Amino acid sequence: MENGAVNQQIPVDTTSATITIKGILSLLLQNVDENDNKRLISLGMGDPTAYSCFHTTQVAQEAVVDAIQSDKFNGYAPTVGLPQTRRAIAEYLSRDLPYKLTSDDVFVTSGCTQAIDVALAMLTRPGANILLPRPGFPIYELCSAFRHLEVRHFDLLQENAWEVDLDAVEALADHNTVAMVIINPGNPCGNVYSYQHLEKIAETAKKLRFLVIADEVYGHLAIGGKPFVPMGVFGSTVPVLTLGSLSKRWIVPGWRLGWFVTSDPCGMFRKPKVVERIKKYFDILGGPATFIQL
Repeated sequence: MENGAVNQQIPVDTTSATITIKGILSLLLQNVDENDNKRLISLGMGDPTAYSCFHTTQVAQEAVVDAIQSDKFNGYAPTVGLPQTRRAIAEYLSRDLPYKLTSDDVFVTSGCTQAIDVALAMLTRPGANILLPRPGFPIYELCSAFRHLEVRHFDLLQENAWEVDLDAVEALADHNTVAMVIINPGNPCGNVYSYQHLEKIAETAKKLRFLVIADEVYGHLAIGGKPFVPMGVFGSTVPVLTLGSLSKRWIVPGWRLGWFVTSDPCGMFRKPKVVERIKKYFDILGGPATFIQL
């Protein structure tokens, strides 16, 4: 590496099939020149508050303080989230959609991690499988294992800006496939999918008769020529479960506020039994603190 940051060959055991990204990172850090005063910043850090240059807005902090001091939010919130919180999330996400979400489409979660668990719990049934991207976010595999969901991986194509290998998706899917996961903007590759590629994903999912879980926790954190397009834009083509949180864009991961949203203008998720099942599952979850939801 230039500028003397790494000045010797890194001994990597290429015979090992289990070496991880964290393992490679550790090897790199072992070879950093300690006398170099340049500060290292991890571009893989999921918590932006680890660096003092990143701060959330003062308005957000003042709103939390006001909520606490009001003495109005010390009781239990509805398990699906405060009505005003659900309404605000619906209005915020609807700005980028060709239809309007309602508060009934929104369920408030303790960060996006809980939203992931809810999505997989809702889809679990005997013999079911789910299609996950490779590379991807490992929490999906962990949650799938706990839910006894079979995982099938489709590759992201590096030569095509990490787009989904849709031929692989068609080859992997069968009548037991309940969903495919897309992460956009991408984690860990940093890719941003174009409108045209998302449209192809939606058409493929419709053809194969499964829904799309869209992890958009990095929504609108897009740099370059491709603007962020939410998967919910194609909710009329295929039902979409949109997952997100405050953590990245508003630099407050410790506040643990996320959402599980049924982006489904055709109404598949509004069937009484489906809605009831979702609500009953939220009855056993502990959502974020009331004053954070304000």
